[in-house]
Amino acid sequence: MTTRLNPYLSFRDTAGEAMDFYQSVFGGELTRSTFGEFHASEDPAEQDKIMHSALITDNGLSLMASDTPNSMDYTVGTNYSVSLSGEDEAELRGYWDKLSAGGIVTMPLDQAPWGDTFGMCVDKFGVTWLVNIAGQQSS
Repeated sequence: MTTRLNPYLSFRDTAGEAMDFYQSVFGGELTRSTFGEFHASEDPAEQDKIMHSALITDNGLSLMASDTPNSMDYTVGTNYSVSLSGEDEAELRGYWDKLSAGGIVTMPLDQAPWGDTFGMCVDKFGVTWLVNIAGQQSS
């Protein structure tokens, strides 16, 4: 798998509905996982919220989205980030190191509940980045 760069949208309780809409616009295959499936929230109100969804079209378009947990800030207009994902650990860690330098690490690059290595940072220009390294195990 090559490294992919794509938009990642955040919603407050409407990610499922939004992604169904985008699938009706662009077509493609839509996958989704809830916070409950990954035991990622203890809040009963968040169990059915979308933790991660991905729409991949036949012509190569990719769009990802999730619901923002109740404990996190949600502001329309800044509810987007850029996702980097792939299997090349050295490449993706290199991007992480450069993007996070001079910025703010909001979630350290570490093993995630779904088994990949995942981190979040805001670069020095205010852009939020998500980095996911598939199939890696933290030491």
